[in-house]
Amino acid sequence: MLNLPEYPWDAMAPYRERAEQHPGGAVNLSIGTPVDPTPEVIRTALAAAADAPGYPTTHGTSALREAIAAWFARRRNVPDLNPEAVLPTIGSKEFVAWLPTLLGLGAGDIVVYPRIAYPTYQMGAVIAGAETLATDDLYSLDQATLSRVKLIWLNSPGNPTGRVDDAARMASVVELARRIGAVVASDECYAELSWEAPEIPSILDLRVSGGTHQGLLSVYSVSKQSNLAGYRAAFTAGCPELIGNLVKTRKHAGMIMPAPVQAALTAAVSDDQHVREQRELYRRRRAVLKPALVAFGLTVEHSEAGLYLWCRAESAAGASTAETGQLAGTWTLVQQMAERGIIVGPGVFYGQAGEGYIRVALTASDERIEAAAERLNS
Repeated sequence: MLNLPEYPWDAMAPYRERAEQHPGGAVNLSIGTPVDPTPEVIRTALAAAADAPGYPTTHGTSALREAIAAWFARRRNVPDLNPEAVLPTIGSKEFVAWLPTLLGLGAGDIVVYPRIAYPTYQMGAVIAGAETLATDDLYSLDQATLSRVKLIWLNSPGNPTGRVDDAARMASVVELARRIGAVVASDECYAELSWEAPEIPSILDLRVSGGTHQGLLSVYSVSKQSNLAGYRAAFTAGCPELIGNLVKTRKHAGMIMPAPVQAALTAAVSDDQHVREQRELYRRRRAVLKPALVAFGLTVEHSEAGLYLWCRAESAAGASTAETGQLAGTWTLVQQMAERGIIVGPGVFYGQAGEGYIRVALTASDERIEAAAERLNS
């Protein structure tokens, strides 16, 4: 039996309770679940496909795969994607958690992910029985370690930091991975939510891939850009050989996206207007929340894209020790926010390098974002 750690968000219970005692109610800026309505074009597609008595296809309908390939060409600068090299997944977290297992990794193999990262990269390796390594510099690893690296996770825009990797850095990772025989999986779920980044390259971009998708997987979810978290609608695409093997394995395991959700996802990736509208909602909320956090005394690092503001304290609101100049601990910041009725994400949930940081989500209504800003400014 696997002996996994407790789900980290369970530790937030006392801070949620403290925030809920605020006279104006809690403002939940922690997990980042969408709050805006699912667009009508998607709901219509779901309803139209509701009569689905037969089993859906694991590989996805041809209409879905073609729509995703067209989306890659239109939105991600990947004009050469073969629809056969596309696979719908039951949300992106499921795929992240099971990819090491589906690739056949196990004892002695190493899964690499960023130093500050979505914790499911690590948990996926643990589930598979593989070893984990958090690093931002693969070239610093010795040859003996590199020889055991079988899966490298990239995440751009990053969760929680919002950092964006440029094409040159991504290409260098691809070059090294191919030299050592590792798969590169790039989690690009926030790529449509850019605020300050000049561009957000995909792992499948010609400048990164070198003209072949061999050994590469782009992982994507429409949960945030289309308010579809409840649908569990995501996909991966890239290396035809990897996708073919994943389809075969998922057939055996019954990992199949429901037919109505496939229809909804087809509609979601075929319509850019609702994404533009949702992006502008988040842009306005970010414009209210970021200056309020800065005025409170927090420094916002990276956060040039994505749904979060990655913050640390330096001096204001008693958030750091002026005498020593040391940063306040993560839980001190979480407590200070809870006292103002604001629930945030602890930086330590994303690795030891996240100590001293909090992650603040943009996923709240306009009214709740404004309430948070008012409390931070008072």
